[in-house]
Amino acid sequence: MTMARDEYIFLIILAVNLIVSVLYLAAGIVLMVPARASLADGNDEEILYDNRRTYVIRFIEMILCPVIVPLFFFMGHLFYLFVFWRDANLVDVVFSKDRVKTNLKADEEAERNIIPLEEALLVNEKKDLRSVFVNVMREDIRNSLASITLALDSEDSETSHYAAAVLSDELNKFRIFVQKQLTQVREKKDSDTEGEEILVDYMDSILKQHVFSDHEQRKYVNEMAEAAELLYEKDASRITLERYEAVCLRTLEMKDYGVAETWCRRMEEQYPDELSAYTCRLKLYFARQDREAFFQTLDALKKSDVVIDRETLELIRIFSTRRQ
Repeated sequence: MTMARDEYIFLIILAVNLIVSVLYLAAGIVLMVPARASLADGNDEEILYDNRRTYVIRFIEMILCPVIVPLFFFMGHLFYLFVFWRDANLVDVVFSKDRVKTNLKADEEAERNIIPLEEALLVNEKKDLRSVFVNVMREDIRNSLASITLALDSEDSETSHYAAAVLSDELNKFRIFVQKQLTQVREKKDSDTEGEEILVDYMDSILKQHVFSDHEQRKYVNEMAEAAELLYEKDASRITLERYEAVCLRTLEMKDYGVAETWCRRMEEQYPDELSAYTCRLKLYFARQDREAFFQTLDALKKSDVVIDRETLELIRIFSTRRQ
């Protein structure tokens, strides 16, 4: 008796599942697909909708897996209605090409045949030299100006001509940008520091390559220090460790020891537990031949908990030996 009742319930479930499946198929093919198709035809925007084949496939799935599949489709539709019931607001979303990074697959065959520009200049093979120079031109040449400067003395007149044209154009861009940006930051009286930050970073990226004459290099280093000073007066916390180190090293290269010492002291105050705060002072005292200050800083570095890189460790080893 129990078996018969279970079979009867089972058959009822199958019948109900069949009726629901047929109704779903009929509603989809007869009503939903034509309605969505007419809506898509009357609208300029693309509208995605399920076609008749989709409903047939779902009908077969509902027949083969009764109850479970219909419930799955039903719950999925409810989830869609309650979660995605309205379009996303994209008003505040800005699509800018400048923020997009495209990762391209490496051209291994081409990379095998690429040599540094300096090596191509030494070999002085015109074909290789021109090929390398073209590859350098395709990249961001801002960080390759020092190498391009070497190409000015190349025996290949075409390469030297291209190098002179590229270098002249890039340095002129630098001069115009620095003059314009520095004028703006001098005139601005608000607390915004973006202009000063951009100016210091950009100037350092060019000046550290030493592509200007001594007179012009000194001029722009002084202007870079001025921009950093304006930034320090507005908000010293915006001067990162890298910016401190950049100003220290550029002024130190010009043997402007007073300015370099000021920035080394500021860096020590703001970043006392960073390696650069020690190495910049060591370079300053070594250049100024201040033996006492040099070894005091060296001893302080050895006693500190600062993580020391290989270069600084070798420096400590050499001068500790000489001191003895």
